Amino acid sequence: MTDGTDTETDRSPPETVDEFDVDALLERAGFDAETNVLTRRQAEVLALRERGMRQRDIADRLGTSRANVSNVETSARENITSARETVAFAEAVGSPVQVEIPAGTDLFDVPTLVYDACDEAEVKVQHTAPELMTVVSDAASDAVQGRAVHERLLIGVTDAGEVRVRQSTE
Repeated sequence: MTDGTDTETDRSPPETVDEFDVDALLERAGFDAETNVLTRRQAEVLALRERGMRQRDIADRLGTSRANVSNVETSARENITSARETVAFAEAVGSPVQVEIPAGTDLFDVPTLVYDACDEAEVKVQHTAPELMTVVSDAASDAVQGRAVHERLLIGVTDAGEVRVRQSTE
């Protein structure tokens, strides 16, 4: 059943990777090289790689070497990781609730510490105790092993109740 609003582009088969218009995708996605952590070339390479194009084919398309495409892709992925880290840091330190979890704390004690701090700030956490332990353990990586917190953590909870976990170096 159709509502009669199909257009020619709606019925056209999807582009193949070779025909893929990377410029159009970047424009639709609102890419702006002046405000983005990625260069235009990094964005182009990632767009093509995400559509399954091999580095060799991207190199041919862009008139460069496969090694250069590999370097551009690696730099792009590192920039994305850094940007995510920066956002996580900013959210953790800017959260209205911040709970320091000292090394040596039992992971099972963390939900109570977080819930108590959130109660004082009148912020509702979006996780049950078991979910919160999993979020903390997953986000803390090697800082939590089993039930033991081995490195000091900073847990931030946003106004919306979202939990951000950072390893603290103090």
